[in-house]
Amino acid sequence: MTFWDQHGQEVEISQADQKWLDDSYFMTQQMRLEVDAPRAALSYRVSTKGQVDHDDIPMQKIACRKFAQEHGWRVVLEKAEKGISGSKVSASKRDVIQELRSEAGKGNFDILLVYMFDRLGRIESETPFVLEWFVQHGIQMWSTHEGRQRIESHGDKLMNYIRFWQAAGESEKTSMRTRDRIRQIVSSGHFAGGFVPYGYRAINKGRVNKRDQPVKDLEINPDEAEWVREVFMKVAEEGASGYAMAQMLN
Repeated sequence: MTFWDQHGQEVEISQADQKWLDDSYFMTQQMRLEVDAPRAALSYRVSTKGQVDHDDIPMQKIACRKFAQEHGWRVVLEKAEKGISGSKVSASKRDVIQELRSEAGKGNFDILLVYMFDRLGRIESETPFVLEWFVQHGIQMWSTHEGRQRIESHGDKLMNYIRFWQAAGESEKTSMRTRDRIRQIVSSGHFAGGFVPYGYRAINKGRVNKRDQPVKDLEINPDEAEWVREVFMKVAEEGASGYAMAQMLN
């Protein structure tokens, strides 16, 4: 079984790890815990459509389920966000964060576990306080990679802020690299993906990406191109308005 991680790298998941995706297997393991085991909520998030397409949430799920089991925590809630940017979408507009807050306020779990703390968000002026809110409401905050985040001293608060400040910076760098790469593709005369503009069609011309997967390029669609030329001539030579063009095309 193959997935792509948060860095876009292809990862082969072992048979031993794949079993943690099986709900029946996981429930069997959970039944071995003490009756009064701490209750944990697990939260997963991927930011981009590409991650959703390749579905790297299973990698986070495997890590979190194993971590919870190893620590003797009973998983009472699992939430997943697919295609939600942690740097662009405020926590106040993210349903999963609001649901977790609601459940925490009702005392329905004791621990919130994430793959990495930046799964909570990457807005340095907001996300540290999201984490702090949970701690203030009696929830232990854990990451499979970074361990437990405490908010017991001024130093804890500073480290909490620095972590998300760094995450926000990494998000900005990733955005810059993505924009630069798109500019390079376009300047080379290739299609960068996304919506295919009217008058063109996307076809395979034998080009592949860095993962050796086929990618499409644009070529003129003869039927649609006639309409594009007609509209251009009407506007450029006859001064037709946008309303007149809409009337003609509809």
